Amino acid sequence: MLTPQYLFADITRITPQFLRQKGITALLLDVDNTLTAHGSQQLPRAVEGWLETMKQNGIRLLIVSNNTEQRVAPFADRIGVGHISMGCKPLPLGLARARRRLGVQRRQLALVGDQLFTDRLAGWNYGIPVLVVQPLAPDTHRGIRFRRHLEQPFIRRYFKKGGQLL
Repeated sequence: MLTPQYLFADITRITPQFLRQKGITALLLDVDNTLTAHGSQQLPRAVEGWLETMKQNGIRLLIVSNNTEQRVAPFADRIGVGHISMGCKPLPLGLARARRRLGVQRRQLALVGDQLFTDRLAGWNYGIPVLVVQPLAPDTHRGIRFRRHLEQPFIRRYFKKGGQLL
């Protein structure tokens, strides 16, 4: 349930070819430490290029964040991607809203995020794959650092089962 299915060094390692092989045509995206550093409104150039590549390849994108509308809306507007704030992850409520908004089947959908206890668990609860990425920046929030410590046994299990850093 918490062990990653896929673990990527960062979001830019997720390719349209990988998604096509899995039948994925739409991605739900976390914001903090997935697309940008925690709390930042700046999009790294590499991530900007990745978003453009996804759009050019027909991959539909929508942000689903647990953060507030005030945090998520300006960021989503700036990068030209729709959003759902207060996504309630690990509950599947925000993911279900996002899927309906995108008009895709669950089998066509994946979630991209950096946390096992929110993103991975939300995807598992909703029955969609989660493409876990390593955090974009070091965690400065004490609660997140604590959760990262709790995630370590599940990351180790991923590698013990033959998982690779993609």
